[in-house]
Amino acid sequence: MSAPTLPYGFGGLPPELTAAKSARVAVLSVPYDMTTSYVAGARRGPEAIIEASRHMELFDDDEHADFSQVGIATCDPLCADTRGPEQMGHAVDEAVAELIAADKFVLMLGGEHSISFGAIRAAARRWPGLGVLQLDAHLDLRPSFEESPHNHACVMRRVRDDLKLPVVQVGIRSFCQEEHDYVVANRLRPFWARAIATADWPARRRLIDDIVQMLPPQVYLSVDLDVFDPSLLPATGTPEPGGLDWYTVVELVRRLCAERQVVAADVVELAPIGGQVQSDFLAAKLVYKIIGHAVALKVR
Repeated sequence: MSAPTLPYGFGGLPPELTAAKSARVAVLSVPYDMTTSYVAGARRGPEAIIEASRHMELFDDDEHADFSQVGIATCDPLCADTRGPEQMGHAVDEAVAELIAADKFVLMLGGEHSISFGAIRAAARRWPGLGVLQLDAHLDLRPSFEESPHNHACVMRRVRDDLKLPVVQVGIRSFCQEEHDYVVANRLRPFWARAIATADWPARRRLIDDIVQMLPPQVYLSVDLDVFDPSLLPATGTPEPGGLDWYTVVELVRRLCAERQVVAADVVELAPIGGQVQSDFLAAKLVYKIIGHAVALKVR
């Protein structure tokens, strides 16, 4: 793992906060979008997030704290394996496992959602009984898509069927008949976007209670940015109307990290739009919020 010098790291942090050995957090970029099925460009997402992060305030408005003091190292980007998503998953697994062994909290930047499988697999070896919280517009439960069971549309099916891990899905509003039948047959309980977005805040907080209570003590958090309404974040490969808002997602992250141990996380599927930086900046702020609640506020 190596940490680039200022100003190329996450947050534009000074060298004493980005040293690979002393930093508690490792930001790992995976610029990969080989199986993207609509709008391409997620391979440019990690770079856009890091660039946007250099322009945000490091003093958090909600917690009145500077999360960067925990130390955030920005790793060199992981090279894409053009043989396919299964091979890319092995590369992600190896890289994340190495960082976990070095006692880092891994925050992975995508890239398409297929990369999450390798990271979750690495985390599951370290934390048996791991659960996954998926924030997403889509179920991602297809057994195969475009002739690949490792397509981005299949990632949570692989997590459930291959790794046998529980997955709690939040913000869902798009799926196929086959996925619907799988949900019914397995008695899954996705938290639909409509139910969350149309609820008043007391009811929304009760839904957040339910989400957190369904998860085991250790959790991997996977955020597909299309969970947000496209009026807030248009720069994603499959922008679905009717998504969640900023404050709901941040409150869920806050509650999750307060009541469970989030052991690693990813933020994926940013497909930057030239000349429009609001999506990049939102993603960077969300990454920073996750780092703050999952790590920085735990150690202060």
